[in-house]
Amino acid sequence: MEVKKDSPKAWLLAARPKTLTGAAVPVMIGLALAWIDAKLYVGDPFNWLAAVLCLLFAFIMQIDANLINDFVDFARGTDDRETRLGPERACAQGWVSIERMKHAIALTTCLACVVGLPLVWFGGLEMVLVGLLCVVFCFLYTTHLSYVGLGDVLVLVFFGLVPVSITYYVQLHTFTPEVIVASLACGLVIDGLLLVNNFRDRDTDRLSGKRTLVVLVGPRAALGCYLGVGVVACLMGSVFAYNGRWWAFGLPFVYLVLHVLTFLKMKRIWQGRALNACLGETARNIFVYGLLVAIGLLME
Repeated sequence: MEVKKDSPKAWLLAARPKTLTGAAVPVMIGLALAWIDAKLYVGDPFNWLAAVLCLLFAFIMQIDANLINDFVDFARGTDDRETRLGPERACAQGWVSIERMKHAIALTTCLACVVGLPLVWFGGLEMVLVGLLCVVFCFLYTTHLSYVGLGDVLVLVFFGLVPVSITYYVQLHTFTPEVIVASLACGLVIDGLLLVNNFRDRDTDRLSGKRTLVVLVGPRAALGCYLGVGVVACLMGSVFAYNGRWWAFGLPFVYLVLHVLTFLKMKRIWQGRALNACLGETARNIFVYGLLVAIGLLME
């Protein structure tokens, strides 16, 4: 692919816009839950400005994480353009200079803080702590935690519990059991993206000393984990999507059909660059899950 160094196209590729699905879905589910519960609280209407700020913060943090991952993996030698199986990376391909990437990381980190700070007005001073934790673990994930098998735990927390629960909390200043269930289910669905990514890279990760969950448990068990997170998330999603309406109970199972088909494709391909197709399908499945759950919650 011909990409001019430090061009707008280079930065667009570095931002990895396809990954924004993982940022949008948790906020979408949190907002859907808040919308239906806001009707039960007199004087607590749904706040659209807070909703937009939550979504923007999630998007910017996802881009920030992508840039940090691009820079750190290149600096550590994990991204080798000759052996890399996944989508091409900006630093490794020379599309973006190292110095420019450092500046971009600083800029997106500061921008996320600026966008997130007004949420203090809606959610209280505790939003400062939440924001700091998001920024700190955004760096820790790529620099350390993903190398010691904790990446999947971080996904469950920061793509499930934190964004869904905090988006809801900003609106209604409380939590409910349904919100926690929705948060965990969302984290499991999005972890599928990390699992297929690490499943594809298992051999190069092992050689570079990156001990992901897939490296630790082996490819067959990891494939079972991929199937399992989808099944469990589907069952959990059905519980909170079912709100006295039988048709809503079955909506998450549409996602499960797509998830199983992707699982079978992973099993058939097994290794190599062809697994990138499964990565794209998993991102699509995540969005379908979030959309169906939101529909099940909002439609009366």
